[in-house]
Amino acid sequence: MPHALGWDYFAGWLDYTGDPSSIDTSAGGVAPLGTWTCGFVPGTSVPGGVDSGACYMADGSCSALVTSGGVPPGRICRDRGGILDPGAACQSQPPAYVNFSNYSAHYVSPFVVNREDGSIEVPDATDPRARRFRATVAVDEAISWINSRGAGQPWMASVTFASAHTPVMQPPHDQEIEGNVASTDLDCSQVEAQRVLTNLMIESMDLEIGRLLVETGVATRARDGRLSYDPEGSNTMVIVIGDNGSLGSTVKVPFQVTRSKGTAYQTGVWVPMIVSGPLVERPGRAVPHMVNIADLFQLFGDIAGIDAHEAVPRPLDSYAMLPYLTDPDQPSIRSWNFTEVGPNLQANGGNNGPCVISTTCTQIPVSKSVCEDNNGVWYGAESDVPGVPPEGLARCCDAVAFLVANSQPEVSIAPDYSSAIRNDRYKLVQNVTWLYQSQEVPCEQSVSSEFYEIDEDVPFPRLDYPHLELPLDGLTPEQQQNYEALSAQLQEILSQTPTCPADGNLDGVVNQTDLDNWSELAESWGASSVYDINLDGLTNDGDEGLIEAALGPCP
Repeated sequence: MPHALGWDYFAGWLDYTGDPSSIDTSAGGVAPLGTWTCGFVPGTSVPGGVDSGACYMADGSCSALVTSGGVPPGRICRDRGGILDPGAACQSQPPAYVNFSNYSAHYVSPFVVNREDGSIEVPDATDPRARRFRATVAVDEAISWINSRGAGQPWMASVTFASAHTPVMQPPHDQEIEGNVASTDLDCSQVEAQRVLTNLMIESMDLEIGRLLVETGVATRARDGRLSYDPEGSNTMVIVIGDNGSLGSTVKVPFQVTRSKGTAYQTGVWVPMIVSGPLVERPGRAVPHMVNIADLFQLFGDIAGIDAHEAVPRPLDSYAMLPYLTDPDQPSIRSWNFTEVGPNLQANGGNNGPCVISTTCTQIPVSKSVCEDNNGVWYGAESDVPGVPPEGLARCCDAVAFLVANSQPEVSIAPDYSSAIRNDRYKLVQNVTWLYQSQEVPCEQSVSSEFYEIDEDVPFPRLDYPHLELPLDGLTPEQQQNYEALSAQLQEILSQTPTCPADGNLDGVVNQTDLDNWSELAESWGASSVYDINLDGLTNDGDEGLIEAALGPCP
């Protein structure tokens, strides 16, 4: 897929659900399933833990380990990519129950390489790259690729991290990170522990980003070990950005737990971004103007001397960002900002099952395992809830009807789909929700509009809190004017739909390249892809005919 979409090189993970796998609570098969919530055998401070054992590596080697510096052998072994046989001595062969094939969240992952010639390498779970902490492996691969570029050869690398993302785990043990070693005894399934682990994962990511900058020559280390970075010291621009707001259980004030990741509210979509490098005039300042992640596309083009709007044969949502960097006095360029949140596209028009997290039901989690990794209770297919049919319940409103029928507390329902648009001062949010009505009519679709006045003042921003919603029947003339303008703009955006689905590589024409890409993906992948034209969850012969029928320029 990365090669078909134009990337010269990819090394990383193509997880089945898009999220890291669930934690292997058997710790590599050495304990009954469900025993070790963090994926390793803890020390004796935890009931059933051990302070010694045999650490087997995937190549068959073994070493005896004991607790060291407060870190038990199970965690030491896991961090090295091995499996600890608790309390045992090394043997010539690992015991039959030691299982190197189990994936485990951030430590054992389905690593994939997709090269410039289109070739694909899919090592199994015994490969060292598949058995180490993701953030570390990602940086190792990025350093290797960047340093292999020829002198004077322009390059651009996108280095993406799964930290911090559920299921959260302890990053590799590091005595320098406060609380890291002490986190060994935490229960990774508990919400309270997940807040601590999320902080540790973010701090470990910070260290990895520093290592990336140093080992590629963009920064150096001062004598005291701290990062020494001079934006003028290289010809490399560095951009750091988050992809969405925090998960509800890890949200910090002033943001809101109930309006976090998975919503179109500010807590869910307002993310950090840092841009640094030789093109930045007067570094160290904050730009107060609206930008969108889509604007990075044009920024990368401008840095490379490419007019993105001229080079790409279709309308782009990107607006200029470079003027903000080169001119500290640059006025706002965007007059509006759009965002949307919804469930992923399902085969044959299906939808995700209901997942109750705390007191809210959502259909954003894509599977039972993702729901449970987020401390949710799954009401979809193969639910563990007594009385739910094997095929599961279709919607959250059905789950609420089930709860009511069984005399259990009713839960709120998160919107199935949310869209929002804002200008410098006001924000309009539109939610589409299947609400519970009654046992006779359990589900009915509702569309609601909410209007807010917002700002980004630090440290006390004005956010789209429920109690700050502006009454639509009591707006001032200025508010009414902004509401009508944003409503019209939102409807215009939502009315724009793709008209050329067979153009899988988005180059504006359906041609032999699309057929070649389809053939490659159908043969090597077979599952859903950008060439799953009929949206049946497969890339197969059924899509080939649709591509052939659409040959020619896109509308």
